[in-house]
Amino acid sequence: MGIVELFVAGGVVMFPLLAFSVAAIALIIERIRFWYRINQRQSRVVREVLNLYRLDNVVGALDKLRKNADLPIARMFLSALELEQPNPEEFRLALESEAQAEIPVLKRFNNIFETIISLAPLLGLLGTVLGLIASFASLNIGDVGGTRTGSVTAGISEALVSTASGLVVAIFTLMFANTFRGLYQRQIAFMQEYGGQLELLYRRRYERGEKSYATTR
Repeated sequence: MGIVELFVAGGVVMFPLLAFSVAAIALIIERIRFWYRINQRQSRVVREVLNLYRLDNVVGALDKLRKNADLPIARMFLSALELEQPNPEEFRLALESEAQAEIPVLKRFNNIFETIISLAPLLGLLGTVLGLIASFASLNIGDVGGTRTGSVTAGISEALVSTASGLVVAIFTLMFANTFRGLYQRQIAFMQEYGGQLELLYRRRYERGEKSYATTR
């Protein structure tokens, strides 16, 4: 049985399942591109920025961040480094606020994935019920010879195909959704680690400035 025959055999619920599968594939491709871009560049960019800042090359660090402003951690660093002479507490708050603002970007489409994962099996179950209803409706107690067995078989086929299709869509989406959830958790840990390093460097720089100011008075 080909794909078209399976689709037809699955009944009316195959149409929303098809829409769910197309939407899931499109969003999965977008998320793969998003995470690939981040994981390919961010470690190198962050190391270079921290090295520049450690060498007191603040202008070079800012320039590097602005060239990579499509990275969440670069935007987080910029939000703090672009402040005018903040104290360490203000610097930390700027990092934390921007990190919170980046969470929706990192978790984008998670609700859609969860909706597909939840609804696809239910649609498959609905197809099962509809198929069984069609099968029982086709039965005729007085039809001992089974002249309407074709209608019964079609109903059972609809029940089985729709159930299997709903499970396939849900399992496929769940696999990628869990992968993206893991990447999100790793990204949050990455931002916390290197945000802490930048905060420490700034605090040391700020304290040096305070001491030098005190000695000149």
